Amino acid sequence: MDYPWGNSRRFHSLADYYKQRYGSRIQKVSVHAGFTCPNRDGTVGTGGCTFCNNNGFSPSYCHENISITTQIEKGLEFLKKRYRKARVFVAYFQAYSNTYAEINILKERYEEALAHPGISGLSIGTRPDCIDDEKLDYLADIAKDKIVSIEYGVESTHEATLVDINRGHTFSDSIAAIEKTAARGLHTGIHLIMGLPGESRQQMLMQSRIISQLPVNSVKFHQLQIVKDTPMAEDFLRNPEKFHFFEPEEYVDFMVDFLENLRPEIAIERFAGEVPPDFNLRKSWSGLRSDQVIDLIEKRLKERNSWQGKKYPS
Repeated sequence: MDYPWGNSRRFHSLADYYKQRYGSRIQKVSVHAGFTCPNRDGTVGTGGCTFCNNNGFSPSYCHENISITTQIEKGLEFLKKRYRKARVFVAYFQAYSNTYAEINILKERYEEALAHPGISGLSIGTRPDCIDDEKLDYLADIAKDKIVSIEYGVESTHEATLVDINRGHTFSDSIAAIEKTAARGLHTGIHLIMGLPGESRQQMLMQSRIISQLPVNSVKFHQLQIVKDTPMAEDFLRNPEKFHFFEPEEYVDFMVDFLENLRPEIAIERFAGEVPPDFNLRKSWSGLRSDQVIDLIEKRLKERNSWQGKKYPS
């Protein structure tokens, strides 16, 4: 059986989407461009989001004291050995909020990355309150000739949760940013964390229908993990009863339920994240890797004779 995304896989994979569109998988080359965050520098808050320790998510070759060009060189050297079939690479502006600067600074750093002959475009991670019309118009102009995707850290669609994790923006801000970005034809991705304190299973599942109503192209999921040296880690040590963590089998069933209610056109970039062991305060899942989680989800979809969008209104 072929599904709406054009193959027999039971969910719409972003990797497959890129292969169909560009003839190859697209591999991100992470760079640290020296940006910060309005939730750290006092503009909207200090201390950052309660779950955030950027050191736990950046490759070793990413460092703001190294030029973007050098980071790309080191990243390409590593990735070409690891992903031998990859032919298309984009610069992934990953650390902190990568549209949080004046437009002339953004141009300088993005264009340094695009000047590298091995780079075919940009993938930009940022916050929904760090974008405006001028920046989006500039990125839309780049997208005429290059691959451009923007990934917004939405984290949750529930306003109370966003306050609790000290996110510093509202879900309304996310909606506005997503709609403005999509209106310019830019690939619009979002990031969600599953299992944030205070959210019930039903509240988390509701998000599937909520994001399905938005012009989102792709979504990246992250199960809640406790990263060392964060406010959330301190809260967990003081109040462990506040937290519920998915075990693998439970998470697989949850994600299948989520997928069944998700609009088929939304591509899945990732189902689960992996915090490096040295940064993971609460080690769980016995070293289960992201690719193994995908295998388990696909197996469960087959067992349930289900697929992404099965229960989504046609």
